[in-house]
Amino acid sequence: MKIVAEYYLSTEHTYDDPDDANYDYCNGSIYAKEGYHHKLLLCLVCKEVTYWRYFDAEYLECYEEEIFYPSEPHKLSGLPNQIQKAYDIAIKVRFIDANAYAVLLGRILDMICEDRKASGDTLNKKLKCLADKGEIPEKLVNVAHSLRQLRNYGAHADLGELTSDEIPILDDLCKAILEYIYNAPYLAKKAEQSLNLLKEKKLNKQDNIE
Repeated sequence: MKIVAEYYLSTEHTYDDPDDANYDYCNGSIYAKEGYHHKLLLCLVCKEVTYWRYFDAEYLECYEEEIFYPSEPHKLSGLPNQIQKAYDIAIKVRFIDANAYAVLLGRILDMICEDRKASGDTLNKKLKCLADKGEIPEKLVNVAHSLRQLRNYGAHADLGELTSDEIPILDDLCKAILEYIYNAPYLAKKAEQSLNLLKEKKLNKQDNIE
């Protein structure tokens, strides 16, 4: 990363209390250096920019950074650990190389089939197996096939080359599959648990009144 612009916004605090450990008995007060560092970074590989800031102060042992651009893709909950790890890795390369991104998302398709115990000696047959088992609807099989085809373009140079224009398509295709198989059932289960908890609290409240 190359820093193309940076800015420091000071928010120094003055300590005027003699009982304060930071009080300067020579000058009567002391300024604690602190403030926000803003940086605009350019990736020399993908030529994309990142805007981030962090708050730093002498009294802090570490600082937390915030990335304002590009915004992070929508987080998906309920994914199995291995699939979540693979998805996180894919997201990290999405702006570096669209072909690599497509290949990694295609690998996630394979991992989904393995996780859902799909049978078949090809990805096509495994996806059909998931549809036959009712794991995914037929329309989602077509979505998975589209992602698989883009994965093939990313993996084989003789078929062509993907560009950044295809990244949003890859995003949407993969999210559609992950949301249907993992995210939606997870959220439904969480909602059911919350409703059961509310019902239990209501019953306990009624018992206490009686």
